[in-house]
Amino acid sequence: MKDLKYLAAFSIPVMAVLGLFFKGYWVWATPIFAFVCIPVLELIFPVDTENLQTEEADSKLQRKLFDWLLYLNLPIVFGLLISALVLVSNETLATYEFIGLVFSIGIVLGVNGINVAHELGHRQTTNERFLGKALLLPSFYMHFYIEHNYGHHLHAATPEDPATARYNQSVYSFWFTSTIRQYFNAWNIQKKLLKNNNRSFFSIKNDMLWYSILQMGYLILIGSVLGTTALRFAFLAGIVGFILLETVNYIEHYGLLRLKTKSGRYERVKEMHSWNSNHVIGRIVLYELTRHSDHHYKSSKKYQVLDCHDESPQMPFGYPTSMVLAMVPPLWFKIMNKRVPREMALN
Repeated sequence: MKDLKYLAAFSIPVMAVLGLFFKGYWVWATPIFAFVCIPVLELIFPVDTENLQTEEADSKLQRKLFDWLLYLNLPIVFGLLISALVLVSNETLATYEFIGLVFSIGIVLGVNGINVAHELGHRQTTNERFLGKALLLPSFYMHFYIEHNYGHHLHAATPEDPATARYNQSVYSFWFTSTIRQYFNAWNIQKKLLKNNNRSFFSIKNDMLWYSILQMGYLILIGSVLGTTALRFAFLAGIVGFILLETVNYIEHYGLLRLKTKSGRYERVKEMHSWNSNHVIGRIVLYELTRHSDHHYKSSKKYQVLDCHDESPQMPFGYPTSMVLAMVPPLWFKIMNKRVPREMALN
């Protein structure tokens, strides 16, 4: 029964369903649940730093249940998205209802879309990676697969990494710098991959070109079939989805920098270069993303067996709560700056 705890990750889509069905002020159920109720629950439930024993971890790796809990997000995400698009195209909603639905579906796209895509993008099988890329489509972030796997994991906690927030950088500044730099980094990585394999820009192997075509096609299809209101909804919900991702990126490595060795190279990524949280609610809802140091230590490690490391810097709150705090930069700096190791803060 312990394995079924990750069903709680579907609580956010359930809130979105309530909003779609009842409408009215229910459309705000998802953002209230995600950023009010979950943070409160994180304060109530105890922190769990326990790691699995080797035998138990091996057993969990053999259970396909954990994989299917990820796969199930694909029909849920697209089912909710399509339902919302049909709703806004056929009914006249009040402005507050439209905006509430944008945030509700956008949160689903971020949590059950991009977050799950991140996990699947590290898998070794083509089918799982395909599912991950499909989940990135509605948020216009398919390039994340390339930049994250070939860029971020190589440059994490260095100035070269757009997804690492600088010390004293606000989340609002980070949204712009990270979003823009990651996109262009993905193109640069793609060009290098093509060059290394003696392929042209218009090669069928140019994934970035395919991502651009698919994402534009997605918007064109919505606009032509469901109209401009649905198109506007899809565009705004997608933005909410990737802003949610960038907010998570912000708190994952805030202020943490790898030091340079005598040779001038950066030290290898260690457990101390990612912020961890062992608050159980955030861990479950985000499929253990909060045990981020172990993920960087071995990126192919599946979410259900990620460990907590004593040397990892620990956040005082869970990831959902920390995302709310990041929205108030003076409060975030006051809480987090004193936790950043001095040698990193001065780097």
